[in-house]
Amino acid sequence: MRRDFTRLLPELRAFARFLTRDQAAADDLVQDTVVRALASQHSFEPGTNLKAWMFTIQRNAFYEQARRRQRERRVMDEQRPEAVSEPPQAIGRARVSDLQRLLWTLPPLLREALVLVGAQELSHEQAAAICGVPVGTMKARVSRARAQLAQAVRVADGERQEGDAAPD
Repeated sequence: MRRDFTRLLPELRAFARFLTRDQAAADDLVQDTVVRALASQHSFEPGTNLKAWMFTIQRNAFYEQARRRQRERRVMDEQRPEAVSEPPQAIGRARVSDLQRLLWTLPPLLREALVLVGAQELSHEQAAAICGVPVGTMKARVSRARAQLAQAVRVADGERQEGDAAPD
């Protein structure tokens, strides 16, 4: 089982980086996740999805830590990335930066659903188990997240085109 934990470390780290938005905090969260998983390995049911089980532990650890800190503002909104100025020739990087910024405009539950299903390539069932919601709820969250993100991209593209237009 420890070998399986080791294989999941890159994915756990990626999810932790998404949650914390900080490399050091992500490393701490992964370490906490592995320690908790090792302490609870007797409760893992062989034949079930280890990745989903570990992600559930990691997610619960993250929210437990967030509650403990008792931030005045919601933890996820507080960690919004700051605007990064990109050189004009780096259009591809600018689009990724724009998409990242727009992703953080989504409500936290929708953003989390989209990252789990989209970026982490979990099934709706696995993501639902991690978040402790019915599969239909997870599917609805992913659908709403995609729709809101697509609308935000259209709005951003419209604003960019208006800003590029030469004055009369």
